[in-house]
Amino acid sequence: MSEVRTGRPFAVIALFDTPGALLEAIPKVRAQGFENLEAYTPYPVHGVIEALKVKRSPLPAMVLAMGFLGTALALIFQWWTSAVDYPVDVGGKALFSWQAFVPIMFEVTVLFATFTAGLGMLFLLNKLPFFGHPVLESKAVKSFTRDRFALAVEAWGGELDAAAAGRALEAAGGVEVEVLHEPAWERSTAVLPVRELAALVLACAVAGAGMYQAIKWFPLLPPMNHLATQNRLVAYQATKVFDDGRAMRMPVAGTVARGYIPLDVKTPEEAGKVLANPLPVTMEVLERGRRQYQNHCQVCHGALGEGKPSLSAAYTAKPANLQSSTIMGYPDGRIYYAISHGYNSMPAYAGDLSPDDRWAVVHYVRALQRSQHAREEDLK
Repeated sequence: MSEVRTGRPFAVIALFDTPGALLEAIPKVRAQGFENLEAYTPYPVHGVIEALKVKRSPLPAMVLAMGFLGTALALIFQWWTSAVDYPVDVGGKALFSWQAFVPIMFEVTVLFATFTAGLGMLFLLNKLPFFGHPVLESKAVKSFTRDRFALAVEAWGGELDAAAAGRALEAAGGVEVEVLHEPAWERSTAVLPVRELAALVLACAVAGAGMYQAIKWFPLLPPMNHLATQNRLVAYQATKVFDDGRAMRMPVAGTVARGYIPLDVKTPEEAGKVLANPLPVTMEVLERGRRQYQNHCQVCHGALGEGKPSLSAAYTAKPANLQSSTIMGYPDGRIYYAISHGYNSMPAYAGDLSPDDRWAVVHYVRALQRSQHAREEDLK
């Protein structure tokens, strides 16, 4: 075993020829009162983690807690700015519209969780800024990175009796026992944080200056591009994206708009035979039909549908009398077809009224006809 020549001992390390020998040595060394053990193997060895009694990493809990904190802070900040400090009414929505806050909440959650994972792993769990780990300068590192196995008794957080640790490792079957010393500098010195901070500032300055100069030298690098020079559509100008210069494209043949049911019938007679009113006769449907009739039909057909327009004598067209026996005998589908496609001087209303609105108007026309031609059962 090599002698301690300088500094405080950091660890005592010994080599083993097989993973089985390593696993048998761990409880033997622990029985001598040494708890800070670390194993070094060239490949994963099943059972080492359990034998070393490695505690579950607190990193997942840290990330989860900071992620929740980021979510809460983002929500509170957006609520404060949108509903308290500077309330803005956007389209009549509630000031506390949390659904709109979700993207920012997600981004801040990821930001907090990522920084916690990186910084927590580096500075809390990996014990940085302990950059020069003594094991990297040991003689054993050449062996346990190839075909041998090492067990080290370390002195994290306390003093280490190197002689006793060496004897325990030898008694457990370890060979080539070696004492490793802490670096010349101590983590507790006041010079170290200043040196690390200076190195960090220097690295940021070099990275920033390098990126600035790189952008100056290469302003456009694929796939990055400026928005001003990308292929895009400019209003009122021909586009170079398509060969015909048109920005608006015709839909694919046979395309049907979402929520639109095409009217396949070709004639009013066919419509009367194959189309049926899908809406029930309810007060809600009749009220809907009444509103649309008053907005689009009453000016020509009159309030009762008698074909008496409310226009001046300059209007020379003759609107149909919806109370006539001919129209009363039409099936609902034929009246729906006339509303959709127009009839004589009456324009088509398919572009102004939805299919349900047109069918509601048909129901209301039937109600107007019934009001002027009451049946005997209507008087009971």
